[in-house]
Amino acid sequence: MAPLGLRRPTRPAGGPAHRGSRLSACAAAVLAAALLAPAAPTAQAAQATPDGHGPTDSRTAAPGSTADPHTDPDPDPAAAPRAVPRLTVSRVASGLDHPWDVRSIGEGRLLVTQRDRAALTVVEDGETRDVDFPSDQVWVSGETGLMGLEVDPRFADNGRIYTCQGATTAGGGHDVRVVAWTLDDAATTATRAKVLLKGLPASSGRHGGCRLLIARDGSLLVGTGDAAVGTNPRDLTSLGGKTLRLDRRTGAPWPGNPFPRAKVRSKRYVHTYGHRNVQGLAQRADGSLWSVEQGSFRDDEVNRLRNGGDYGWHPVPGYNEQVPMTDRSLPGTQVAARWRSGPSTVATCGATFVRGKQWGALRGALAVAVLKDTEVLFLTFDARGDLRKVRAPAALKEHGRIRQVTQAPGGALLLTTDNGDGNDVVLRVTPA
Repeated sequence: MAPLGLRRPTRPAGGPAHRGSRLSACAAAVLAAALLAPAAPTAQAAQATPDGHGPTDSRTAAPGSTADPHTDPDPDPAAAPRAVPRLTVSRVASGLDHPWDVRSIGEGRLLVTQRDRAALTVVEDGETRDVDFPSDQVWVSGETGLMGLEVDPRFADNGRIYTCQGATTAGGGHDVRVVAWTLDDAATTATRAKVLLKGLPASSGRHGGCRLLIARDGSLLVGTGDAAVGTNPRDLTSLGGKTLRLDRRTGAPWPGNPFPRAKVRSKRYVHTYGHRNVQGLAQRADGSLWSVEQGSFRDDEVNRLRNGGDYGWHPVPGYNEQVPMTDRSLPGTQVAARWRSGPSTVATCGATFVRGKQWGALRGALAVAVLKDTEVLFLTFDARGDLRKVRAPAALKEHGRIRQVTQAPGGALLLTTDNGDGNDVVLRVTPA
């Protein structure tokens, strides 16, 4: 989830906005937005049933936790029966092409990354405009381009944002890297502040990963892909096929990582390993970190992240995608998924835990964007993190491939589609 503690700047009469003045109008921004552990085995989707609030695919599951800056206390999302709200879907922006991520930056504005256009785009009052941004420095190939986006919790003061993107190295090769930028008050120009981390592997552009999340402890979490190189996920000196944690200010490895004294510096960034292509990151109200991972031909996964955990992807020799997504025959202990798609993939992607009482039975669920099956799954886990229910509202099955889902100030969900050819949109979803 993107930070929601963003302020609306107060613009002095006859003068430009000043970043420091944003602090005085937090309440106004929120009001304006409102107005407009061994893991247990997972179970697969069951028969769809009506929920009494319009056609919704409601799937039950047998039983089976860092980061959002705001909490929504909900001790056991599966404990008390609540109604599933009707969903209202409206179009916020159109004419986009492969919008990969979307975040609120206050004043009713949204910031969007467009992967293949390598464009950083502002959405305001239904209109879009591109930020002055060095798109020509972004390497675009296959699944890699301008991808993950995060907004600093202190954006109102520092204007700082973060991207995860493809790049060309000094030797003419390519990598994936995490970059900090400063956005001016008018959101017209992005100035590079610092390359926080580079050297994330890239091959053809396949499996670029690149999801970003700022955790409640202040660390920046990065989900990476294996670049379709079989040895990367379990090679602790490779940054591919991992979740990484770093200091968002300096780019240094996060001191709480499991290998803080490793001789090879890249290993100090590793938070978890054994992943194929991490496409979603989210933090639950209890502080636990979760990832969403795309499978090979089967078993897309939702994983509860454990510091230093091995998630079992090791497609060798070569790049053998016939091996299990979580291969329990490997040395050591592998962490089992909390949800998996089963014998075929649905192509899961971005995700967020849903906050707010207005969401009824969907409150506390992990909302997961789905590309191949063109829907949003709401996965309800109990307090222990065991899967209890899977729902797929019919209202979110009518918009094609869904790439990302985040939550905006006021509680609405923001969705990006990924249909290509300039036909993509940003959607706002609100509970009735």
